[in-house]
Amino acid sequence: MSAPSSQPLPPFAQRVDAAVHDEHLHDALGRATAQLRSRRGGAFASLEQSDAVRAAARAAKMHVLDRLDESLIAFEQSLRARGFQVHWAETPEQANDLVRAIARRAGCKLAVKSKSMATEETHLNAALEQDGVEVVESDLGEYIVQLRRDRPSHIILPIIHLTREDVGKVVSEELHVPYTDEPKELAAIAREVLRAKFLAADLGITGANFGLVEEGALCLVSNEGNIRMTSSLPRIHVALLGIEKLVRNASDLDAMLRLLARSATGQKLTVYTTLIEGPRRSPEDEGPEESHVILLDNGRSTTRGGEEAEILACIRCGACLNACPVYQQIGGHAYGDTYPGPMGAIWTPSLRGMDGWKELPGASSLCGACEEVCPVNLRIPKMLLSLRARAREQHGGSPRWLRFGLRFYAAFARRPWLWRSALRVASLGARLLARDGWLRKVPGPLSAWTKRRDLPAPAPQSFTAWMSARARERARG
Repeated sequence: MSAPSSQPLPPFAQRVDAAVHDEHLHDALGRATAQLRSRRGGAFASLEQSDAVRAAARAAKMHVLDRLDESLIAFEQSLRARGFQVHWAETPEQANDLVRAIARRAGCKLAVKSKSMATEETHLNAALEQDGVEVVESDLGEYIVQLRRDRPSHIILPIIHLTREDVGKVVSEELHVPYTDEPKELAAIAREVLRAKFLAADLGITGANFGLVEEGALCLVSNEGNIRMTSSLPRIHVALLGIEKLVRNASDLDAMLRLLARSATGQKLTVYTTLIEGPRRSPEDEGPEESHVILLDNGRSTTRGGEEAEILACIRCGACLNACPVYQQIGGHAYGDTYPGPMGAIWTPSLRGMDGWKELPGASSLCGACEEVCPVNLRIPKMLLSLRARAREQHGGSPRWLRFGLRFYAAFARRPWLWRSALRVASLGARLLARDGWLRKVPGPLSAWTKRRDLPAPAPQSFTAWMSARARERARG
């Protein structure tokens, strides 16, 4: 299966402009995000003492991150005691090379892979295909993305940017079957193809939602049974996970699981919650012969020492994407990398550096909706502001017209009488430019606003003047 094109990305503004004008994208995003937000609200209504659970989950993640070095050492020891083979990768290339070496040594030619953002981060599929290993995505959404030679646009719903009609067309054209857009029929078609791949594969690749330090186990959650087949049917299983994915023990895991599915899909618990404790051991006759864990850094250690270290506590639920008004307008591909939305606007510059990604922290209205829905109470707007400040330091300040405009604004705002006079003049000028109560074009830098939308003309009487008049009337009355 061919990988997506590796052509250079268009500039961020160009990607956003294309997304803003894509009505088909808005239709698909509007349906899905509204449904997910509604489901999340209902699911959290059923969670007793939800604020306390969220606080406990945050505390548990922060505890591990504060002691990440010793937690990783303890995790490695626990894993080895279970029979796992543990590897460390500082870069995506090192992670991919480790998987390629495992595949070469074992003579693997077919790999099945479950949904994994870490492998998307390293572009593992393309690396294995260079060695002649066929890689098949087993998650239905990821499989559709692979058939389209596309990229996921959401960390939970990879094909949120597609309608069911789009999916039906892809399946019909790529698998040469009659067209249908019925979800059950599409799943049955994919199941028939993938089942044969599961039985023939000699390498299974997964990520992991959590690593349990004390138990030496991996926790994977999914609504599809493919994760269990991926991790148990092939003779070799490889799990690739970021070094931040740790929790202390099963007790802390309980708090995470009570929040993850509710935040992601509006369920109390996902259909499949799997704990993996190493390869098969005598007298077991099921499970992989070898189980490997690759712990990926890829900038996480650097992030841990910065002002955005808190983002390492993210549990990848995707709730912030669904709540974000910017994501709802531009989708995931406009962010240009593996992680989209508010969390991606922090993750990508933190892991990859500001060069090429300095615009991402600005792709936010700072409305705080992301922080409100985050199950572990991450202070996302604060981290975005921190990255914006870093972008100014490293790549220069704001445009000259904006700096001048802010100084001009400050001079008027500090003098109430001058401010009121300026507002009266601006209001009169705006009403003269308006047609039928709307400003359809304004001069100067503000014209960017009216390229996309009309601006309502100011009322003849300002709110302050109206309130003053009411106060005078009350005093007389």
